[in-house]
Parts: sequence; C-alpha cells; structure tokens
Amino acid sequence: MSHRRMLLSYAILLAALLGCSDEHAGRAPVPGDAAAVSPPAASPVPAVTSVDGARIGAADGEPHNWLSHGRSYSEQRFSPLDRIDTANVGRLGLAWFFDFPTDRGMEATPIVVDGRLYVTGTWSMVYAFDAKSGALLWHHDPGVPRQWAVHLCCDAVNRGVAAWGGKVFVGTLDGRLQALDATDGKVLWSVQTTPRDKPYSITGAPRVVKGLVIIGNGGSELGVRGYVSAYDAETGDMKWRFYTVPGDPAQPFESPALERAAATWSGGEWWKIGGGGTVWDSMAYDPELDLLYVGVGNGSPWNQQYRSPGGGDNLYLSSIVALDPDTGAYVWHYQTTPGDTWDYTATQHLVLAELPIGGTPRKVIMQAPKNGFFYVLDRATGEFLSGDAYAYQTWAEGIDANGRPVPNAQARYVGKEALVFPSPHGAHNWHPMSFSPRTGLVYIPVQEIPFVYKHDDKFAFEPGLWNTGVDVEAAGLPEDPAAAAEVLKLVQGHLVAWDPVARKEAWRVEQGAPFNGGVLSTAGELVFQGSARGEFVAYRADTGERLWAAPVQTGVVAAPMTYAVDGEQYVAVVVGWGGGLPLAGGRVAQMAGSVNRSRLLVYALDGRQQLPEPVAVTRALAPPPLSATPEQVARGKTLYAARCFACHGDGAVGGGVVPDLRYASAATHAEFDAIVRGGLRHQKGMVGFAQVFGREDVEAIHAYVIKRAHDLLAEQAARQGGNAG
Repeated sequence: MSHRRMLLSYAILLAALLGCSDEHAGRAPVPGDAAAVSPPAASPVPAVTSVDGARIGAADGEPHNWLSHGRSYSEQRFSPLDRIDTANVGRLGLAWFFDFPTDRGMEATPIVVDGRLYVTGTWSMVYAFDAKSGALLWHHDPGVPRQWAVHLCCDAVNRGVAAWGGKVFVGTLDGRLQALDATDGKVLWSVQTTPRDKPYSITGAPRVVKGLVIIGNGGSELGVRGYVSAYDAETGDMKWRFYTVPGDPAQPFESPALERAAATWSGGEWWKIGGGGTVWDSMAYDPELDLLYVGVGNGSPWNQQYRSPGGGDNLYLSSIVALDPDTGAYVWHYQTTPGDTWDYTATQHLVLAELPIGGTPRKVIMQAPKNGFFYVLDRATGEFLSGDAYAYQTWAEGIDANGRPVPNAQARYVGKEALVFPSPHGAHNWHPMSFSPRTGLVYIPVQEIPFVYKHDDKFAFEPGLWNTGVDVEAAGLPEDPAAAAEVLKLVQGHLVAWDPVARKEAWRVEQGAPFNGGVLSTAGELVFQGSARGEFVAYRADTGERLWAAPVQTGVVAAPMTYAVDGEQYVAVVVGWGGGLPLAGGRVAQMAGSVNRSRLLVYALDGRQQLPEPVAVTRALAPPPLSATPEQVARGKTLYAARCFACHGDGAVGGGVVPDLRYASAATHAEFDAIVRGGLRHQKGMVGFAQVFGREDVEAIHAYVIKRAHDLLAEQAARQGGNAG
C-alpha cells in the first residue's frame, strides 16, 4: 500500500474520530456511530462471508483465514501456512501499517475472514481493513465514557472481536456486548451484560459457539461477583449465565454447583465484597465433546483472610471450569490454586490438543496460569495428568499425585510479610501462548517478578475502589536507586518452549524485561513474538534460534497472527505498550524502556514499507520546591500506594503509558486538587475522588509526588557527576 493511500485512510479515520465528517460536523462520535469508508476504486472491497461453527471447527481446511480469537476452537495459535519459513524469513518486510489515533495499551489479535481484517483498539473501538491493501473499510467507536477508566484494573484495552453469520461482535469496557454488521460496522444490537452500578468491565474477546456469543467480564479487584454469559447471536437475547462463586448463602443458589461451592467458603461475608472469580479472558471449545471451557480469576479481595477467614478452597476461584454450551450447566472443574490469596488467576490461555501421555493418545487441555505451574488435564473429565513448574515459584513445594498443590506455609502472609514468586503479575499473564503440533512444544511468554505480600490490617471495603486486602506499600520497590537496582536483578522475562509430554523446558530465550507479547507458531517451523523492548522477532521453532527481527518503536504485548490473500502470506501484529504492568510497574515497567505508539503492522516477504522516524519527546523536570514535612510526605506515600499506583506506577514512576507524574507541569501542580478531587480531567479518564480524599489527603499525595520528582533530580545529578568523574 502506498504511503499516500495510507495517509488518506488515516485522515478519513481521524475525521471520523473527531466528528468532522460532513454528516457529523462539529460533534464528537456518539455510541453506535460507524464511519463507513470506500477504499480506492483500484482495490475492490472483499466480500463479506458468513462464519459459522462448521468453518471454525474445520479451520485447518482454510488456513488463509484466522476465523476465531485463537484461529480455531482449540486456541492453539498454530497456523498451517508455510510460505514464510526458516529459509526465507529473513526477507520479511513491512507490507503496510496503520497508526491508531489513540495512545493506550494494544492487546488485540486480529481476525481475518476472506480478505477482511477486523481488529480492536483502545476504548473498545473496532476497525475493519482490506487485509491485502490495508485500506480502511470502516471504524466503530462504541462511545465508552472516558471516566469509566476508574473501573478498570489494567488499562483501557481490548483483546479482539468474534465473527459469526455476517456479524462482528465486541465487548466494551463499560460492559456492553455489541453486534456489528461486518459490511459497514453499523450496530445491529447492543446489550448491557453487567450492572451499571458495579465496577465491571470487559476487555476479553468474545467467542461464538453454536450460535451463542459467550462473554465474561473483569473487576475482581474492585469488588464484583464473576460470571460468564451466553447471548443469541441473532437477537442479543441472553440464554444462560453461570456464576463462578456463590452469592449470599441466605438466598437460593443459582445451581447445585454453586451450592457445593459454598461449602468451600468459610466465615466472612464474601458476597458483600464481591467474591471475585471473573472470567475476563480465556475460553476454548471442543466440538466433539461439546464442552465449553472457561478460565476463572482471582478472589475479591485477594487476601483470603478477609474473603474467607475460615479458609477453604473457595471454588470456583482460580479454576478451569467445563460447561455445557447449550445451558451453561457445570460439568467439571479443576482448581489450580486452592484458597488463592496471591491473585493467581486461571484466566490464562487454554489450549486443546491430543498428546501421547504414557504411550496412549489423550485429548487434553493445557494451561500455564499465573501460579507458575504448567497443567495438562484430560479435557473430557478434568482428570489431572501432570503439573510442573515452568517458572521459578515459592508459594508451593510442588503438586501431589492427585493434582493438589503442596503449600509452602511461609508464603501465606498471616500476621507477617512474605516475599513470594510469582507476583500478582504472574509467571504468565494473559499474553497468549502457542502450541505447535509439528514440534509438540508449547511456547510461553514467561516472567519472574518477586512481590512482598503483607496483610493490610486497616482494610475496609470501599465499593468501586481497589479492594485487595494487601498492603501494597510494602511491595513497592525501594526508593533508593541502588537498593532498587538490586531487586530488579531478580526480575526476568523469557520465551520458554515447554515440552508437555516430557514435562520439561526444551529451550528458552532471555529477553531482559518482563511483560513480553503473545506467541504465534507456524508450519514454516517459525515462532513469532513481539517484545516489551520494541522488537518483533521470528525464532526457529525447534531450537529457539533467532532468525529475523524488526524494530517497532514501542513495546509489544499483543499476540501476532498470520493469514493469506491471493496466495501471499502475511504476518500481522498490533503493537502499543500498555496494560497492567506498564501502568503499575514503575521501575519494573521501565526495564522495557518503551513508550506507547499504537499501530497495526503487517509483514510479507519482500515488503518495502518503512515506519516514520519517531518524534523525540522531551520532558521538563521542574518540580516546585518541597515544603512539606517528612510526616506529610510519608502519609502521601501511603495514600498514593493505596489508591494511585495502579495507574500512575509504583513509586510515582511512570511506565510509559500515562504521563509520569514526576514530570508534571506547573499548571498540573497548580490544579492538583482540582484534578484529583474535582475531576478536572475526567474526559481523559481521571475522575474526581472527592468521596475518597479530603483536601489534606491530596496535599499529602502532592507532596509525595513532588518529593519523588526531587529524588529523580538528585539521581540525574549523581549520574552526571559520575560520568564527569
């Protein structure tokens, strides 16, 4: 695609976003708007074709398409395409790209159906492209209120759409499920899947099974009760809902499965503080067994001492649950972390495969959840087959023969602090792994990050705010640069090739920073992955040898995919640094050295496009004088850790997504109270917290931010002095 045509497509989209088209001149987009754009006459618009379960189930028969989130119902993220292989991958070049007009985290996997590419971006926006030329066909902005950002755990992200019957389905950050016409992006129906008075969100991609659109939600940290729902793809009517944790035991249980689960919760009033268990990402479906699998998240609060002080497994938290897709009825479950108290979700990628276990072919489901163990289960029954540590972990001594973890008592922070691996960011987070039937290996984006868990003895549930029951201040990196550097030596990120039959690591690639992108494997014996440090890389699938790389000018967290048009194979990846760790991680996030540049990049053999040189960003570090007392600063640090770090970074250190508060302008300092309490910048997602903070609270937080800016000035002066010496 020529640079001129790319600029034309971008200009049309930008006009639509700014409300400057002839039809909508002078106003911003409203919910339901879709900007329909005709590509140049020289590029006929690919026809819309209908997707159904038979096509997704037989996805290997049309490898040029990528019909579902993980390509097929098995979620293997392996493509049979092999035109790009180990011999010619060095010729890979940029075929076309698109600059998104937003600047938050990008986590989506594109869908390709017969020459049309559909992808989501920040704020649940949907874009449709000609997959060959890159021409923008239409754009849909669901009009998510920016102030809804206060209800988000981990950035204004979305992981993709589903396609079915000439429609494209998307879940929105504020809890809606929308059906769009695949031809022009017009809204066909829209339903609210969550209560508007609760801090729910949707960031995951829907799946469509037997004409039902399956969607979960997020919000455990903020105090909600998890569930997964199914909606009729034609009408939007809800057909069933499965709650993952029991509600008020004084009320009738929604199902026998929840009555049984309630017996595993002891003491406390978890239903008043949510309980958690949100199904915020992974799903898979087996057409032969007719079973839907969902991954269930962490408890609310994280700290079991508040959620269920009498102990217990707390089902179905941190579990893989198999459901009847027609009714949502429970079939079986396997819990990866009984009695979770560390935010060890089991929402990570679920993969279906057939493996020779003990010399006998078994239909299995595999997962590498946050807790650091790789699980292989019989997917018909949930029988535990194996569980082995794929990363360094200290919360358990191992997994026994029955599939139950052997706990490490030192990891439970009852009346003490506990340094534990992995952290709440997990040994593997949402970033999809991939399984290659050709090599028999699973490729996992692994990270190792320590975390100090400490019981928050002042915890009191506050609706709509973060409610972890953990004293997050204790987990912060030391503010002294030298001490922080020692801790950062423990932080790692690597790509691991795991052999699920031999139950061991086959190879690994060290990556120097955590939170690297999802993975694609192909029949060309290649593994593709983007890195947090801003590279898109192809590795040899059997050995991990690095064969090709391209700089992409931003961190990559999303997973790549591949497709073909007219016999030409393409590899596509959405790039743009963001998500949970880039927002909250502070110096850990800065290990990547990335800033957000949100793009869709599409590569092909002998591609000739070039990315424009990035514009240098200069920031002035000019804080006002620090006049606060040490006591005020210390109080501000505590308040900041409790309520501000999740978006603005540990220690007030920005991770490259939202502005680093240490570089705040004179105007920001002057308006600090109006911003924090008054909501002066609510249209950017920074709502007012007058109900949480008093004026003295904000003054203390402001003092802490100013102090951290002066700390940075001192660091810079020390480095300059050292360089001069």
